[in-house]
Amino acid sequence: MNSTSVPLQGATAVAHGDHKAGFWTLTIGSVGVVYGDIGTSPLYALREAVVAAVGNEGLAHRGAVLGVLSLILWALIIVVTLKYVLLLLRADNNGEGGTLALMALAQRAIGKGIGAVVLLGIISGALFYGDALITPALSVLSALEGLKIVTPHFDPYIVPLTVVVLIALFAAQSRGTASVAAFFGPVMLLWFVAIAVGGVVHIARDPSVLAAFNPYYGISFLLNHGMIGLITLGAVFLAVTGAEALYADLGHFGRSPIQFAWVAMVLPALALNYLGQGALVLSNPKAIENPFFLLFPEWALLPMVVLATVATVIASQAVITGAYSLTRQAIQLGLLPRFEIRHTSETQAGQIFMPRVNALLLVGVLLLVALFRSSSALASAYGIAVTGTMVVTALMAFIVIYKGWKWPLWAAALLILPFLAIDATFLGANLLKVAEGGWMPLVLGGVVMAVMYTWRRGSRALFEKTRKTEVPLDSLVKSLERKPPARVPGTAVFLTSDPTSAPTALMHSLKHYKVLHEKNVILTIETLQIPRADPAERVQIEPIGETFSRVKLRFGFMETPNVPKALAIARKLGWTFDIMSTSFFLSRRALKPAPSSVMPRWQDRLFIGLSRSANDATDYFQIPTDRVVEVGTQVTI
Repeated sequence: MNSTSVPLQGATAVAHGDHKAGFWTLTIGSVGVVYGDIGTSPLYALREAVVAAVGNEGLAHRGAVLGVLSLILWALIIVVTLKYVLLLLRADNNGEGGTLALMALAQRAIGKGIGAVVLLGIISGALFYGDALITPALSVLSALEGLKIVTPHFDPYIVPLTVVVLIALFAAQSRGTASVAAFFGPVMLLWFVAIAVGGVVHIARDPSVLAAFNPYYGISFLLNHGMIGLITLGAVFLAVTGAEALYADLGHFGRSPIQFAWVAMVLPALALNYLGQGALVLSNPKAIENPFFLLFPEWALLPMVVLATVATVIASQAVITGAYSLTRQAIQLGLLPRFEIRHTSETQAGQIFMPRVNALLLVGVLLLVALFRSSSALASAYGIAVTGTMVVTALMAFIVIYKGWKWPLWAAALLILPFLAIDATFLGANLLKVAEGGWMPLVLGGVVMAVMYTWRRGSRALFEKTRKTEVPLDSLVKSLERKPPARVPGTAVFLTSDPTSAPTALMHSLKHYKVLHEKNVILTIETLQIPRADPAERVQIEPIGETFSRVKLRFGFMETPNVPKALAIARKLGWTFDIMSTSFFLSRRALKPAPSSVMPRWQDRLFIGLSRSANDATDYFQIPTDRVVEVGTQVTI
């Protein structure tokens, strides 16, 4: 899973914002949330890698099995343990992780020329959505395919059952995750124990499989098998998909619980299971059809299918909720228009539900299941999104280490280049699967990148165009104080993105109503390059006249702005805020394409369409609807 966003906010609420949670509570929680995707990779990873190594018509031989096992084990050690557990967990943005948090950290570190950094963030975010579609489809399909081992009569029902499970999963999202989050850790703990035991039984029957820890077998296989070796490497990468969750969930569980859970539980369980599958295939090459489920005795097959299905639902839950979190971050960072955000908990701010994102994900996942119809077919499409994100993560990590941590250039390069080389090799190997399904995440990523880039570019173009026609706020205030219009009681709050210019709503109010409130506030909302703003610095007030004040509200990129709640803080600063005597004035722009524009025509139309689909500012900023006055204007862009 590419949990470049922050996955499973609801499930991690025990950790986030509750620093009193114990180490063991956080550790078990991390097992349930962080490791759901990588923990279910044994369902398909070794099978796909060995099949790639020998071909669909060939039998799994010892050289191929040991070579694949060696590559899987060392990928887990180098990519997951060294890169993510030991290195990236130290690159936190005020305690938060994830690719967009890393992007914000890199932006602060570099200071100028941040366009390239933003582009990297856009690429990583775009690729994540591809992963967010593939993970639920692949995980649930691979689990339910175990029913074929129980009895072949289940084969026609696997796809329909997958559809039912996925629809139920997405339908439950609106209820929040708090009710099920408590079960995630124990269930996944049981899962890791079960797969470890299943592996140990077969390792005991053929201890020679432990030779796979020798990297010679993996390197030798790659060097001696040319293109087949490279194709196999692409399948081997399936074993480490989900590694990004280690970094993405840093803020929810903390570095130590995540590290301990990996070293003490997850890594040993995965290694034992993969080795057990390898020992089984060595003794029975035909077991490559489904080596995971064939590890277990016949009486345990159905319970393991049920447990695997629950585990894959947990893995899917994490990436679905991660899509909500990533989308919220992208909105706050100006990469996407406002989408409706519903809070599913009265006590935990992290528990959110985004109906539009949920619906789009469900449609996409069901289309994938209908199109590919098997986990093997979907596996070909899986690696590109994740490897692409890993390459981007390594590049941004280099910027942070070099510019942010002030390491010498040679030292930063020496540290990152080996990881970057491995990630790039994995990406190259997965690009060989473009024709087999790898095109899907590339197409989807390209569409999302176009949307993000268009929204960012269009927003800037709109800002610059409207700014040229606006009146300087300070000049207007001085003019109004010299010749004040009629006054009406109460406070008027004018929302604007440019605190130096008079808001359009204010100018229209003066033009049409020819009155002014007793108190007037020019309100700007600023998104910081940190996850959460310091409450003590949430509100900044600057008087600009007897009746005018300039107020800035500051939110982190992981926060959902609540304007009335934030303004209430201003009471401590001496400003009396009464929601019942306050009116909020918002400008609603109707956009039309201009004859000549800085953007191509298709981008103009896309930006206008995105603007029309954006959630109402009243809802997004959580302003009471009965306190809002909207003023419409028409702008060509």
